[in-house]
Amino acid sequence: GGCVCCNEAIWRIFSFPIHERYPSVTHLAVHLENGQRVYFTPANAAQRAQNQPATTLTSLFSICQSDPFARALLYSEMPLYYTWNASLKKFQRRKQGNLFPGHPDVRSTKALGRIYTVHPKNDECFYLRLLLVNFRGTTSFESLRTINGVVRSSICWKTIRIRTRQ
Repeated sequence: GGCVCCNEAIWRIFSFPIHERYPSVTHLAVHLENGQRVYFTPANAAQRAQNQPATTLTSLFSICQSDPFARALLYSEMPLYYTWNASLKKFQRRKQGNLFPGHPDVRSTKALGRIYTVHPKNDECFYLRLLLVNFRGTTSFESLRTINGVVRSSICWKTIRIRTRQ
């Protein structure tokens, strides 16, 4: 069973290949701090609540803390140079692709990163997405909320305006 949308139905009727499409697209999560989705059963609810899973966003923060090359990238550029390992839940450097000039251990492909859209009425998450689209090398939620050394309690329109002036 399962549902098939009209686009996929036409694709299958005409026997177009479903897999191995190029370029690959990595969907990039946007969520507030401790706001990632957690799937659980009654048996493992407490354990899942304590150990929240890593997402592409939290993995971006982790890799930007330790990798100077990653700090030079926008969130949407990560899939060009890193693959998302879903079982380990982290970004890993590409092992195939073209060598990136000036960085002998960095390879790139034409992969795409698609940041999920967020409705503007979801204020803080919408502003978070704006920051992720426009600023490079973010290392934490706190670093996104920090302006002139002052950590704000939330991300708001004022945060965006001040950060774009810096």
